[in-house]
Amino acid sequence: MTNDSEVRSPPLTSYVSRTEDEDEVRRLLGVGRLVTLTGAGGVGKTRLAAQVASSLTRAFPGGVAVAGLGELRDERLVARTVADALGLHDTAGRTDLEAVVSYLRPRRSLLLLDNCEHLLPGSADLVTALLRDCPDLVVLATGRCSLGLAGEHVLAIPPLAVPDEEVGTPREAFTFGAVRLFAERAANVLPAFEVTESNVADVVRLCRRLDGLPLAIELAAARIRALSPSQIADRVESNSGVLATGLRMPVERHRTLRATIEWSHSLCTETERVVWARCSVFAGQFDLSAAEDVCAGAGLDSLAVLDAVDGLVDKSVLARIDGTDRVHYRMLRLLREFGGHRLAESGDELAVARKHRDHYARLIDQAAATWFGPEQDEAYERLTAAHVDIREALSWSLRTPGEGAVALEMATGMIEYWVARGAAWELRDWIDRALEAMPTETLGRARGLAIAALCAALHADLPRARQRLAAAEAIEDDEAAPYLAHARAFVKMLATEPNSMADAAEAVRLFGERGDVRRQMHPMFLQGVALAYRGDLTGARELLGSMRRLCEEAGEERYRSMSLFGLGVAEVCFGGDLDDGERFIRSALEIDLRASDVLSAAYRVDGLAWVSARREEWVRAAELFGTAATLWDRCSAEPDVAVTASHRMFHDATRNALGAERFALAFAEGRRRNPHDALAGPEALSAGEPADLPPLTPRESEIARLVAAGLSNRDIAARLVIARRTVETHLQHISHKLDFANRTQLAVWVEQRDRGPL
Repeated sequence: MTNDSEVRSPPLTSYVSRTEDEDEVRRLLGVGRLVTLTGAGGVGKTRLAAQVASSLTRAFPGGVAVAGLGELRDERLVARTVADALGLHDTAGRTDLEAVVSYLRPRRSLLLLDNCEHLLPGSADLVTALLRDCPDLVVLATGRCSLGLAGEHVLAIPPLAVPDEEVGTPREAFTFGAVRLFAERAANVLPAFEVTESNVADVVRLCRRLDGLPLAIELAAARIRALSPSQIADRVESNSGVLATGLRMPVERHRTLRATIEWSHSLCTETERVVWARCSVFAGQFDLSAAEDVCAGAGLDSLAVLDAVDGLVDKSVLARIDGTDRVHYRMLRLLREFGGHRLAESGDELAVARKHRDHYARLIDQAAATWFGPEQDEAYERLTAAHVDIREALSWSLRTPGEGAVALEMATGMIEYWVARGAAWELRDWIDRALEAMPTETLGRARGLAIAALCAALHADLPRARQRLAAAEAIEDDEAAPYLAHARAFVKMLATEPNSMADAAEAVRLFGERGDVRRQMHPMFLQGVALAYRGDLTGARELLGSMRRLCEEAGEERYRSMSLFGLGVAEVCFGGDLDDGERFIRSALEIDLRASDVLSAAYRVDGLAWVSARREEWVRAAELFGTAATLWDRCSAEPDVAVTASHRMFHDATRNALGAERFALAFAEGRRRNPHDALAGPEALSAGEPADLPPLTPRESEIARLVAAGLSNRDIAARLVIARRTVETHLQHISHKLDFANRTQLAVWVEQRDRGPL
């Protein structure tokens, strides 16, 4: 399971231990199935909830997941966000809620649903359904108000404790969380800073004036480089500015936080204020190029934007997030709301929102241009990092008159990304909504309908696919011809209707005439498989081999995996060379495991089971079917739909050869196996699992050993066929349990535990 939103990235606010609050949250989670932490914005609900959740992994063997809703502005995506947090792919014809319920129903799990207040109806509906249908699920929610559900335990989170005015020594002051937080944050800004006898009274005065609100304290502490605690306290006390932000909190604390944010705003340069307001359109993290695209103009050039971003980071308005290849920035939601009000007051809201949308439309275009090549992984990572803002750009386009065509272009520009992400159902929804928002005579509608048909076919929703195809074919538009041929071919193949090969060949030809090699790939695969089904093994080898060579020449991997699997299926299922078939499928699986492509890996492991069945290695075949079944479950997909006849034939042959009981035992053993073991041969499948490493869970033990072996987070994700964010979450839990600061400490600990006593 993964975490998300403001909990997913390095925290934007520090955490000061709240032992009593933590204990009370844990107690409530032990007696109830829904606990909601409420309190003022900036009071620290998210950090407290995350701290408690990370300490409870052993109590919830089904996993702890964190789904952050703070980045969402569309209630339709609440269930999808939870599915993302659980690492679920939505490749089957089920709703996101159905997929989440199916996954959580048999598990004892903890779901942290963070920042619910702005999506209250959708959050309440989701929690109601989950608690009704998942008997062992416990939900921990945070928000500025309760969900209002029966059986809900509501715990109001107070600000950090503040000292009395009489506290006169640093030692006494440090017994209070507000002072500890100020000292920590101030020292981060100015390492030489200390709370001393000479400044303790001013620090206490400041913390009291800020009502112990963590966000207000951090904003104030960010000024320590330029001002003393006395000067900061004086300026906070003298600032009486009031901003109608609409935040829900007790009146006095509301005023305190408003005044602190207002004061931070007043200390910014005029350019920094403009950039603060314009950056409020970002729903999630963004890089400098995005900030420049959105904020530059109207008197600001790129250099001015860079200087302003640097200043806002220095003032703790923006948080810097270091990535593998570039720096990103994020703005805490309360500060984003403040900036949003300022942007609305400026009259620039529409223009800035359009710039934001245009930036992400260009990002999709750039990814499409580089996807078929060696930069595919980089394109995927950039789109993934921008996903919440891509959603926001799509949503803005759909609610803004006249922008539906752009939304359709964005949604249909990179189908491969949405499928690889496991969000094909979400893509269908965006396309359908864009089609509804467009006038029927809009140019490009036929192409959009054809792609909508293709997406429906991905879920084996043939009635919907045929409906969309018929609507597209009723529009005269030559530009849509290859897309129509592609969709027709896929629908006919899934429905086992004749002429799928001719339609696929037509799509390959038409896309080829346009120089669109990327879009040739899937219909080329369909054509090659259709040739094999017709008994033309030579033709299938030739066409799929050509597809493979095109991918290799371009340095492309995902479609290369598809071509290798097609070659493997042709050899294994249609009288070819079995050894060649196994080699092709294993090579495809290696690619999929590196890319953490769960759905494709499910196909490949299933295919390796066919190989073993052909060799009458029945136990190994049953084990591989079990391993594949775990992957199918992760995708909410059904092998009977995905690989139809071949899966059924080899699955039934294996079951008949072993008998029901032996098949079930081997299948269950395979379910427990790592998909990576399918590459290592029978020896790996029969090897015993290494012992767990208390106090770690089995999955945490597995990840800890891979860290000790020197694997990166990316490599671990590929080996275990999980998202990299999931790896990061497990490592956070491990660090919390073992109190380790780095991977070296963990590696040494693992080595010592595995070696045993000397």
